[in-house]
Amino acid sequence: MKPLTFAVLRLLSDGEFHSGEEMAQQLNISRASIWQAMRNLDEAGVDLFRVPGRGYRLREPLHWIDKDKIHAGLGDKAGFFDLEVADCLASTNSRLLEKAVQGAPHGSCVITEMQTAGRGRRGREWHANLGGSLTFSLLWRFNQGAGFLSGLSLAVGVALMRALNQVGVSGAGLKWPNDVLHQHRKLAGILIELQGDMLGPSAAVIGIGINLKLSGKVLNRIDQAVVDLHSIGGDVLERNFFLANILLHLADVLNEFDEGGFSSLREEWLKHHAYHEKQVLLLLPDGSQHEGYLLDVADDGALLVRTAIGKQRFTSGEISLRTVA
Repeated sequence: MKPLTFAVLRLLSDGEFHSGEEMAQQLNISRASIWQAMRNLDEAGVDLFRVPGRGYRLREPLHWIDKDKIHAGLGDKAGFFDLEVADCLASTNSRLLEKAVQGAPHGSCVITEMQTAGRGRRGREWHANLGGSLTFSLLWRFNQGAGFLSGLSLAVGVALMRALNQVGVSGAGLKWPNDVLHQHRKLAGILIELQGDMLGPSAAVIGIGINLKLSGKVLNRIDQAVVDLHSIGGDVLERNFFLANILLHLADVLNEFDEGGFSSLREEWLKHHAYHEKQVLLLLPDGSQHEGYLLDVADDGALLVRTAIGKQRFTSGEISLRTVA
């Protein structure tokens, strides 16, 4: 999406009708440019009414990410987070990895309204909805090496569960190693990318995507079972308030992790484990499959499964879990 498209959408954000001529005058551009800016908006999950004689109106008002509102929600912790808000990025993780190399401070956070090349696990594309998703990345620096960060994605899952519980979302659970589910449909995903040495220091770029209210067009592009918060609870949460709360919970959990590793959060993670003590099918990157009974997670975040050849540990982030029918 071009910068002009965002400028037009901001004029339409009040949910009222605006003529092409009016918007062209306000932005000092041609009416043809207005028309071009609003082409293919449905691909971004934006529904637009076009009525001859009245102009254009969004089916639903757009509520934008607002740095000042996030700061207000963070309260006395606002100074800890260095926020960058962008209209459109290829990937918040890629942007923050670049900033990390350039010395971005601990607690840096990149948030985008629209992500064009968001990534999930196993190279999958992460599909987001303009105004109906949260896509952001947080930089967290550790004195310890990358080897210490085993189980970090599970710890982040604990923070997301705390944030969801705080706003009254019930029925959500965690899927090892980095998904939040609701009735076995994906609600949120975590993608962590590390920088640094095995012995330290190291840095983690923690990418998070949460479905708030996805359009039918976006849902049709997703090749797995997904759900959004609107479908679960009816009302879409105010994004700035919700994001501020997530950041506060992430800070708490990551400080706990920094002091005691995943073991200090293991029991809390298990309380939310959607596949605990269930028969599962594990699909490994080499194409092999392992059916077994999911016993536990270890203090380092490894998955413990009883298979036909006995108890086994799985640590690869490429493993998929499926309940066995």
